[in-house]
Amino acid sequence: MEVGLFPNPLRPGIGLRPRREAQRPLLPQHARHCPVLEAGSTVGFLVHPPLAEKETFQIGYEGEGRYHFVYSVNRGGKKWEPIFTVTYLMPVGGIGATKREIKMHIQDTPQTRELAHLMPEMFLAQDDLGTPAGAVTLRGAWNFQTPRGWDTVYTPVFNLVERPIAPMLVIRVETDWYVHDSEFRYILQPGETISASHGMPIGQVMFMPREEITFRDGTEEEIAARHQSSQKFYDEKATTKIKTPYGVEYSPLYQRTSRQMKLAADPRGGESERER
Repeated sequence: MEVGLFPNPLRPGIGLRPRREAQRPLLPQHARHCPVLEAGSTVGFLVHPPLAEKETFQIGYEGEGRYHFVYSVNRGGKKWEPIFTVTYLMPVGGIGATKREIKMHIQDTPQTRELAHLMPEMFLAQDDLGTPAGAVTLRGAWNFQTPRGWDTVYTPVFNLVERPIAPMLVIRVETDWYVHDSEFRYILQPGETISASHGMPIGQVMFMPREEITFRDGTEEEIAARHQSSQKFYDEKATTKIKTPYGVEYSPLYQRTSRQMKLAADPRGGESERER
């Protein structure tokens, strides 16, 4: 399947391209040798923010409709320096206009202040702030157009378990006809902050067909065959144990069998094998 890839229209060409990644470095080592967990991590593609290598931003929710956005750069590679701060004040009761207060941390000129007005919208969907309370919508560096009949699902990064983790609203968009910019809708509690940098993904996307799914009951013969297949697999798994240098035991049987199945289906190796 071929999916169209389009840059963030407000900051084209800035930010890493979407990619698959099986590893989650901070997981316990036992989990890093779990092929089904790694396969779950590679569902879809990681999406990064439209940031260059020496840029970062933070957005925090202070409660009572107050948000704090800080954009920083690391020119010399030694220290992050804030360039400007934008404070958003949501209207009380949801009636009225959102106020913005800009504080410059560099020389305050008409040009730098104009930059501070324009840049946050490249990273945030500012109109979505506070819907619901604590909501922060981060923009991705790349957008997608799917083939006819396929949707894009926007999710948090799978199997990212480091604390704290802000919850995210998962959405599904008919991107075969609707032009949707990649957005990831996190919900912060008062006092929480979310950060973004060049190499840190802000979410994950996967592509799904709009196809109805029906269930049928398995037959007695199919149930018996499943039991036999399961027992055979676990018998073979017990004879193919490998021990890592750190003493963790695991079996590569599932991974080997999966690769053999893919190779049998596509002698060239298949897309997933080439990407590995």
